Amino acid sequence: MQKKLLSGLFWVLLANLLVKPFWILGIEVGVQNAVGNEAYGFYAALFSFCYIFNILLDLGITNYNTRNIAQHPQLITKHLSGILGIKLCLLGLYAVVTFTVGMLMGYGSEEFRLLALLTLCQFLNSLILYLRSNFEGLLLFRWDSLFSVLDRILMILICGLLLWGPKFSVFNSHFSIYHFVYAQLVAYGLTALLALAVIGRKAKLRHIRFDRPFFAMVLKQSAPFALLVLLMASYNRVDPILLRSLVGDTEAGIYAGAFRLLDALTMVAYLVSVPLLPIYARLCREDRSQMAGITRLVLLPMMLFAVGAAVALHLMAEPAMQLLYSERATDYVPVFRVIVFGIIPISLTYIFGTLLTAGGYLRQLNLFAVSSLVLNVAVNLMLIPRLGAVGSAWASLAAQGLMAATQLVLAIRLFHLPAATFRPPSLDDLRHLRTILK
Repeated sequence: MQKKLLSGLFWVLLANLLVKPFWILGIEVGVQNAVGNEAYGFYAALFSFCYIFNILLDLGITNYNTRNIAQHPQLITKHLSGILGIKLCLLGLYAVVTFTVGMLMGYGSEEFRLLALLTLCQFLNSLILYLRSNFEGLLLFRWDSLFSVLDRILMILICGLLLWGPKFSVFNSHFSIYHFVYAQLVAYGLTALLALAVIGRKAKLRHIRFDRPFFAMVLKQSAPFALLVLLMASYNRVDPILLRSLVGDTEAGIYAGAFRLLDALTMVAYLVSVPLLPIYARLCREDRSQMAGITRLVLLPMMLFAVGAAVALHLMAEPAMQLLYSERATDYVPVFRVIVFGIIPISLTYIFGTLLTAGGYLRQLNLFAVSSLVLNVAVNLMLIPRLGAVGSAWASLAAQGLMAATQLVLAIRLFHLPAATFRPPSLDDLRHLRTILK
C-alpha cells in the first residue's frame, strides 16, 4: 500500500507542480494586473459567494464516492450512472439558491450577469471533481493526474493568448474579467466531457439513471460529508465576502492578491491528500496497523516544506509581492506576512482531516469546523473595521490553527498513533523507503 501511495503522489505532484504554479502565479496574477484590484475584488467576492454554496452541487458526494469506491470498487457502474443523475438535479437546486440569496443581498444586474457564468463554471468544476473521485477510488492515479490539470492547461492557453497574444477585434483589444470567466467555462466544459468519456468507458456506462430510492440512499450517506465541506468552505472563503461588505471591493482585492500565493503553497498539501483518502479508506477496511506508517511517510516532508516556506516567504514578503504585482504591491505585504503562516495548519488539516474522514469520524470533524467558522467570523467582525484585509488574515490564521490542532489531537487518540509517527526518519526507514520505490 505504501508503494501505491508513493506512485499516486508522484503522478499527482508531477502533473500539478508543472502546471498549477504557472496558473496561479502567472495567469491569475496577469489577470489581476490587467483588470485592477477593484474589478478583481468584485470577481473574488462573487466567486467566494458561489464557492460557499458549491456544496449544493455536491452534497458531500465526491468524498463519499472516493471512500466508497475505494472500499467497494465493484459498485462503480451502478453508482456512476445514478450519481450523474443526481448531479444534474443538484444544478437546478444550486442555481435557485444562489440567485435567491443574491436577490436578498441586494445584488444588481451586473452581479447577476457574473453570477450566472460563475454558476455554470462551478457546476462543471464540481462534475470534474466527482468524475475524478472515481479514478481515485479505483487507484487510477495517472488518469486522475491528467484530469487534475487539463482544465488549467486549457485556461492557460486561452488566457495567455488573450493577455499576451495578438489582439483580436472581437475582444476590442481590452481584457476584462468576463474574458477570464469565459475561458474557465470553455476549459471546464471540455475537461468534463473528456473525463466522462474515459471513466464511462471503464465503468461501461450505458445511460444516466434518475432513481429516487438510489438518490435518497446516496444523499443520506453523503450528508455528513456535505456538512463538513460546507463548513470548511465557509471558514476558508468568508473573508472576501465580509471585507467587501464592510470596507469595499479594494480591500477584498488586496486580500485575494495576498491569499493567492498561500493558495499556491497549499496546493502541495492538497495534492498529497488526493491519494491519501482512498488509501486510508482501504486500510480502514483491511488493515489499520499500517496507518501510522503511511502517516509518517508524508507528515515530516510536509511539515518541513510548510514551515520552511512560511518562514522564508514571511521574511521575503516585500520582494515576493513586488515580483507578482505591478499595482500598489506594498499594499499586499502586511496581509501576506500574516496569512502565509496558514500553510502550516492547512497542511496538518489535509493529512489528519483526511485520516479522520476515511475513518468516518464526520460528526467530530463537523463540530471542529463549526467552531472554526464561529471563530473566523467573530475575529473578522472585530478586526476588519480597524485593520481591513490584515484583520481578515489574522481571522483566517486563527480558524485554521484551531481546526488543525483539534484534528491532530483526535487522530492521535482514535488511531493510537505512536510517538514514532512524529519523529524524523532513521537510516532503517530510508532503506525501507528505497525498497518500496524499487
